[in-house]
Amino acid sequence: MCESARPRAPRRDAASHREALLDAARVLLNEDPETSLDTIAAAAGLTRRAVYGHFPSRNTLLTELAERGADRVAGAVARASSEDPVVDIALLGRLVWDEIEHVRAMTRVVVHGPLRERIGPALGPIHDRLVADAARAAAIGTGRADLPPEVVARLIEGAAFTVLDESTRAGLSRVEGRRLVILAGLGALGLSWREAHTVLDENRALLDEETAR
Repeated sequence: MCESARPRAPRRDAASHREALLDAARVLLNEDPETSLDTIAAAAGLTRRAVYGHFPSRNTLLTELAERGADRVAGAVARASSEDPVVDIALLGRLVWDEIEHVRAMTRVVVHGPLRERIGPALGPIHDRLVADAARAAAIGTGRADLPPEVVARLIEGAAFTVLDESTRAGLSRVEGRRLVILAGLGALGLSWREAHTVLDENRALLDEETAR
């Protein structure tokens, strides 16, 4: 192959411009999900033309942010687990929350809109883990057995989405939101509120540990 036929590596300034746009969008879209591309470009110190050189539409930009966020969540969840299915479900809630709580408004747009389908593959392993945990908990008598594990997993996910909405509306702190998402998930698993609080209190070092984003 001749030298001229080799693909060129992207210019360093182009790559840095793309990251600047994504960083600005992450902040501004979380403050206002309707923020325009022009506003994002200005915050990144770039022109509107520069934006369209990387992202032909606002939806394209939001899609890349959503996919990156989903990959980050999946990676964080994969790094920790518990053999106790109940504790593992609580841990999943904590790990996911710690990755998304600082971008709650943008996350709500993603999970309640068409982009949810785009991030499905990246988050599939988390759903599968919830199903497995729900099945194990039912088998050993620590979780509800009146519903199929698949349904229980979806109830747990639905509880997390509800906490996301409520935490955004009420302005809950990082710690308050984390505690609520754990308690709501355990409630969907079939634990009473007293049992859920006991799980959280007995595993405080695991479930309240701070992690760097």
